[in-house]
Amino acid sequence: MIDDIKQSILEVLQDAGQDLSSRFLMRKLGIPEKYSSTFYQALNQLRRENKLSVNSRHMVRLAGDNSKKIPATIISLSRGFAFARPLDGGDDMFLRAESLHDAFLGDTVELGNIRQGPKGPSCEVMEITERAGTQVNGTIVLGERNAAELKPDAAIRFNIPIEDYPHCGAKIGDKVRTSVHRLPHSSRFLAKVLKRYGRSDCASICTDAILDANGVHVPFPEEAKAEAEAIGARGVQPEDLEGRADYRDWPICTIDSASAKDLDDAISVVRTETGYRLGVHIADVSHYVRPGTALDDEAMLRATSVYLPGRVVPMLPEEISNGVCSLNAGTDKLTFSAVMDFDRAGTMTHYEFHKSVIDSKVRGVYDEVNAIFAGTAGPELLDKYAPVMESLLAARELAGILKENARRAGNFDIDSSESEFVLDEEGRCIDVMPRHSGPSEQMIEQLMIAANQAAAKLGKANKLPFVYRIHEQPDPDRVDSLRELLVAIGLNPACMKHTGDVTAKDFAAVMAQAAGTPKEKVVSHQLLRTMAKARYDTKPVGHFGLALADYCHFTSPIRRYPDTSIHRIMSAFLAGESRETLEKKFGSFAAESAKHSSEREIKAMNCERSADDCYAAEYMAQHLGEEYEGVISGVTMRGVFVQLPNTVEGFVPVAAFEDKHYEFDGQVSQVDAVTKERLTIGDVLRVRSAAADVSSGRIDFVPAQEDK
Repeated sequence: MIDDIKQSILEVLQDAGQDLSSRFLMRKLGIPEKYSSTFYQALNQLRRENKLSVNSRHMVRLAGDNSKKIPATIISLSRGFAFARPLDGGDDMFLRAESLHDAFLGDTVELGNIRQGPKGPSCEVMEITERAGTQVNGTIVLGERNAAELKPDAAIRFNIPIEDYPHCGAKIGDKVRTSVHRLPHSSRFLAKVLKRYGRSDCASICTDAILDANGVHVPFPEEAKAEAEAIGARGVQPEDLEGRADYRDWPICTIDSASAKDLDDAISVVRTETGYRLGVHIADVSHYVRPGTALDDEAMLRATSVYLPGRVVPMLPEEISNGVCSLNAGTDKLTFSAVMDFDRAGTMTHYEFHKSVIDSKVRGVYDEVNAIFAGTAGPELLDKYAPVMESLLAARELAGILKENARRAGNFDIDSSESEFVLDEEGRCIDVMPRHSGPSEQMIEQLMIAANQAAAKLGKANKLPFVYRIHEQPDPDRVDSLRELLVAIGLNPACMKHTGDVTAKDFAAVMAQAAGTPKEKVVSHQLLRTMAKARYDTKPVGHFGLALADYCHFTSPIRRYPDTSIHRIMSAFLAGESRETLEKKFGSFAAESAKHSSEREIKAMNCERSADDCYAAEYMAQHLGEEYEGVISGVTMRGVFVQLPNTVEGFVPVAAFEDKHYEFDGQVSQVDAVTKERLTIGDVLRVRSAAADVSSGRIDFVPAQEDK
């Protein structure tokens, strides 16, 4: 029996062509739990026979075949060694400095001479297939020998001497952009200052550097700006209304934050004999942003707006986003409308799309609509919303039904711990608080999801070249890790009842179990880590998180290029162009839009997260020495992460716990070797703010009880 299992293990690994977890292997082979000891006996025999290796994460890999090349990216550099991450997944690979062969951080390489060691695989760079560039951002600091050095923002774990200091135009404490180069016949580097941003203790200045590092363009090219100005000056002309559905008499309004200027969506809802008619009216950006223009080229290059504390880097110039396309109340605006019928149970029974013209009756504000829903609005506010009051009340009803239907299907809310930053007149962060979503925000979210779903249905039913928003099934190994975490923090993984592919309902059951407990934020975070990243694709594979078979992004063409892309495709379809013509015109365009937009979305998210960290550190730098009660949000070998109620997160090293002997259990806890006292994810811990580095966004805490 063991020999058969051994042969089956080798065959599965060979077919997979990648590392597999031991638990996944056992499931793949159909071995019941009661025979697990026999399976692991077979696995250990194969390991002793040098036919495979098993690392510390229980990932199994075939041994031998050093001739095989592995494409990877260099993800970190330290003195004397580096790490590379295989492009197809698997463990990070260790490289000695001499095995890098001039490869640098971010380079794409081919790895060979793979060797299995006690701490995981090591290798050698055989070929550099793509250079990432040598420009590195960082802060100029005073080194050990009173020499100016670059402290890199990137994953370079050592400082680099600054070339030509102090004549380089920057000084100690400055945030700079540099070009890093290796000295001839040496492992040493030098950094040449290319750009000085300003003081590194200022979050807004650090954000400028973050944008540059991620290739985010701030000023628009002159040609694109000139085109936008011409479009804005022209405005809406009578001839623009020809052939459009006229919805100017409908009870339409926009609802956004008070500070929003790019009003790209409006709604109308009326009750019908059978249920509801929902109109979602979206700014007709594709009418103005045409293919082959400098404006369109720049929009595609940017692919998304980037939202930062106190400012936005828009995808389109203000003349478009805040001007001609913004659905301001009391004026004719060109729109692309999704009109959907729902029965009383919230089932979509019909949908249609039209190029349209609207005249929004009210410029709605979330806080004001929330007051109306709460019954606290005064006479003046009620008078303002009188033209659309019935529409709002019907919209609330419909959105409530849709949300309940989504919940039953398995859709679940995840606490993403988003932060809201309050800045002073100089742009300095003076407060941080959780971002809350009220009833009107949730209502608009549900109605936009409905319109996005209808657009995807149209694309799929008519086999159009399209850009879908997809969210694939989670990786089985990550699901296994989630199960292990649930057990470790005292929750029951049995709520994830499916033995094969998990469903959104399974994850919803996990969230329901943690709801209202200190573990809720931790479980939310782990679910986000477990799930695949949503992205754009030309294939309609569905959306796992929303529990929807059909989904795309239709409702925000001012700030997302995929939305603009499908508006363009849908417009041509509605104009009567054949499927063959559409495929010829838009097939490669849709594929390029999906791929590039996915890549730029990741860059934008990196910018937003990094900037948030800098602003959080700027705030905490003003509150050093203060004590807070937080929740342990993560555990590593070096210590624990603690998140405060205002969403700020900091690190507590184990060395800061005096008279303790904490050791990492490999899962979710630091355990005192003597007292068995535990620091576990989800536990409450009182801390004191000890340090805050704005440049890196790092915040350090120490245990409050250790303050003597």
